[in-house]
Amino acid sequence: MDDLRIVEGDQPRRDRIYAVLPDGLAVAWLDRGTGMVKILREEYETAARQAFASYAARSNGDLPQVQQPQRPVLPPLTPELDLARNRPGELLREKLAAEGPNAFERFLSWLLRRDSKWDTWRTGLVGERRAGRELERLSGHGWRILHSIPLSNFVDIDHLLIGPGGVFNINTKNHPGKSVWVGNDSVKINHGPSRPYTRKVRAEARRVQRVLEVHSGTAVEVQPVLVFVGVSDLDPVPTLTDVRVWKQREIAALAPMSGRLSPTEVDLLYEIARHRSAWSKA
Repeated sequence: MDDLRIVEGDQPRRDRIYAVLPDGLAVAWLDRGTGMVKILREEYETAARQAFASYAARSNGDLPQVQQPQRPVLPPLTPELDLARNRPGELLREKLAAEGPNAFERFLSWLLRRDSKWDTWRTGLVGERRAGRELERLSGHGWRILHSIPLSNFVDIDHLLIGPGGVFNINTKNHPGKSVWVGNDSVKINHGPSRPYTRKVRAEARRVQRVLEVHSGTAVEVQPVLVFVGVSDLDPVPTLTDVRVWKQREIAALAPMSGRLSPTEVDLLYEIARHRSAWSKA
């Protein structure tokens, strides 16, 4: 909050005051008449609301009370709504069951040596299962793990890890025997075409962050992670600092990590994350 300052708007926005960074970038504004707050940079929401409240106190109450967002109320958690029941690769398993090939189609693909989307799904399912087994090893160290969290647009979060070391959104990629180069915005497999893996996992982490913050009422940091299964070589660029890149066996290094979340915070975030209804509009 100390890094933010409050400035008044000029015409035609004299009805607003702004929370701005030292370089002048506005991160939020407050409507003087209604008290409505508009957040422009989500990572500064808590600090901006505190800055507006302090400014109102210094102004002898001239400003209306800053409106605080209401936390949505989730319905009771039933077995049907409990994502803790999901196995690794649940969405891919359901896709294969509903849309996968019949016996003749499998034989024809084998006979013609023809790749199909089903092969990609099966490879992905194997990768998520292997990463899932590594993640489950952390459960004895105070970590909570969720798999295949469905989002609103028929995709899912492969794995979500919540524990004393923080919150980690994990996207698993299975490329057996392949060499993988990971750049700031893309990934190349065996020096092939660029794939948007890093951009995708960042976007997923932002979606997870929004869900957890809306339902917990607190600021939550979510770390995006790419986990590569079965690769022969993994080479992330040194400038990639906001996305963690691991082979599946390196997941175990998280076990002793602590100091980010208390047991109470872990329980709260896990109870939100395991509830299917929390993700219905993510």
